[in-house]
Amino acid sequence: MTKSAETAYDLVVFGATSFVGQILTRYLLETYGVGQSVKWAIAGRSESKLNTLKGELGDKAKGIPVILADASDENALKTMCEQTRVIISTVGPYALYGEPLVQACVRSGTDYCDLTGEVQWIRKMVERYEEEAKSSGARIVHCCGFDSIPSDMGVWFLQNQAEQTFGAPCRDVRMRVKTAKGEFSGGTVASMMNVAKEAAADPKLRKELANPFSICPPDHRSKTRQPSLKGAEFDKTFNAWLAPFVMGAINTRVVHRSNALQNARYGKEFTYDEAMMTGRGTKGRLAAYAITGGLAAFFTASAIKPTRWLVEKFVPKPGEGPSPEAQKAGFYDLRFVGRTEDGKTIITKVTGDQDPGYGSTGKMLGEAGMCLAFDIPADQPGGFWTPSSLLDGKLMDRLTSKAGLTFEVLETR
Repeated sequence: MTKSAETAYDLVVFGATSFVGQILTRYLLETYGVGQSVKWAIAGRSESKLNTLKGELGDKAKGIPVILADASDENALKTMCEQTRVIISTVGPYALYGEPLVQACVRSGTDYCDLTGEVQWIRKMVERYEEEAKSSGARIVHCCGFDSIPSDMGVWFLQNQAEQTFGAPCRDVRMRVKTAKGEFSGGTVASMMNVAKEAAADPKLRKELANPFSICPPDHRSKTRQPSLKGAEFDKTFNAWLAPFVMGAINTRVVHRSNALQNARYGKEFTYDEAMMTGRGTKGRLAAYAITGGLAAFFTASAIKPTRWLVEKFVPKPGEGPSPEAQKAGFYDLRFVGRTEDGKTIITKVTGDQDPGYGSTGKMLGEAGMCLAFDIPADQPGGFWTPSSLLDGKLMDRLTSKAGLTFEVLETR
């Protein structure tokens, strides 16, 4: 812990009335209660909405403290940061609303985590505030939802198992989404549309988004060409057709940053990519082509003003999402294949017990915040970290014991 345990709160949920914020608040209430071993509060700009949320959560939520703060109010954010050791932010798109809070946390030495998947914004935050975060002791951890905890911690788990079994990490790792059930978050869709809009207007940004090492330290690069699935392709390992995975763009960059922050533990020439399995035979092939075409159409339409309104008409809006029953009915199953430099292979599996963008993300985000608050040594340096490079096995214990994730070795050879 970098800040005194005498602060009023261990953690504060900022943006508690957002869709994921509500899920996260309910999770913390059901898992940790109020006024017990964890001191926590909810925060946002609307007192009436925060009190309505408490009312909807029932009598046991009456004791949850409320903090009023707007994402653009520097003084209110500063006051909030002074009251807590950790802030969890669900206020996105972060490229539009996220910087003032990151700045306030960095300057006050307050630990912070969020669920952004906006790689261009992460890069800006690292460039602008990393040295100051190292000085103040603030530990900043982006991407603590479905993008990118299952991928980042999945690779971390696989590499641990490879080192134990083979005596060396895997030089190449591929993640394949075997199956998933759930809906895209309205906030995630809004973030992706914002990235497409920014990239269409900025050639420099388009180049940056094509760089798998864009959020790594400048001296961390590879001479080996990084794989990047652009269209339908057949995977011999799983005997299935593949299509691009929309979250791969952020997940691959987080995994590479994790490698860099662990002193190239996976190797300087480590390669990584992600894709989704669409099935076998003609049906799987057609599905792969359909998904590829659909993603291309989405990003093209999102980037052009005359067609952007059409996309907005059919996608979920920020703050919208599935019912609690639908969230609990969701799940995901990810497979990782790792190969060492001398040809040994390990296959692992990561699963989540609720839909990826909402129920599971809320639980992962909550446990990332709890891990920051209670599990990280006081002398752990400040800076911009990734989930696996800072929270490592302590987070994995929380994910498996409380957040409904599993990590399993399927095969070694």
